[in-house]
Amino acid sequence: MKPGLYDYYRCDTVDEVLELLDQHGDDARILAGGQSLMAALNMRLAQPKVVVDISRIAPLAYARIVNDALVIGASATQASVEWRPTLGDEVPLLKRAFPYISHFQIRNRGTVCGSIAHADPSAELPVVLLALGGRVGLRSRQGRRDLSADDFAQGMLMTARRPDELVEDVSYPVHRAGTGYAFAEMAQRHGDFAIAALAACVDADGIRLAVGGVSDRPRLLNIERLSGSALDDALNDFAWSLEAQDDQHASAQYRRHLVRRLGRRVIEEASA
Repeated sequence: MKPGLYDYYRCDTVDEVLELLDQHGDDARILAGGQSLMAALNMRLAQPKVVVDISRIAPLAYARIVNDALVIGASATQASVEWRPTLGDEVPLLKRAFPYISHFQIRNRGTVCGSIAHADPSAELPVVLLALGGRVGLRSRQGRRDLSADDFAQGMLMTARRPDELVEDVSYPVHRAGTGYAFAEMAQRHGDFAIAALAACVDADGIRLAVGGVSDRPRLLNIERLSGSALDDALNDFAWSLEAQDDQHASAQYRRHLVRRLGRRVIEEASA
């Protein structure tokens, strides 16, 4: 199939983007890397009247440390962040997750903010953002607001972004001394959508375990530090709370099994 007809705007400034979003609202779609949007357009799953291209807005192509967080701009590609020389020291969990994201050709074009905005429940970057307690920055002509990762994700391909807002940046908190991190994923083949993706942060105070691919959006388990059967019980209760569904990729029972097994594995790895 081919996309339906739409007007294409290649913007040079953020103000141009915000004006177009304000004017067209739900009829407009943002094009950054295009790795999700172009497929949706070609299959006519999305039929916007206006496509707003932000990929060449140089001031949005940044990744920099601001107030103990790695802040990534809307047009920064995943590869540009993945190959940041200091990423392993700054946000080690993000460094561990990148190799699981599709293939390097996709990461060369796809953007970090685009993945967050698309809100695919199997995507890795939203899982990491939730595990770390990161934030999403939204800008419109009326101003800027910041939401937690948990408040931003509303469901499958659904977010709290208003039609007139641009996901301007996302903030991943940097490494905290005394905290361990781990990431694991199960997919049918490397690069496929995750059947389950899990990210863990463990410190002396407790455990944060984020899970993607099992529910309609990434979900978080935030508990005190446990071990042995107490940890197994907590993971089992969490797995059932996710209300996993059967689909063509895996059964709900298998997804709950992955939450229990991979959950324990990443928690133990992060605790080591």
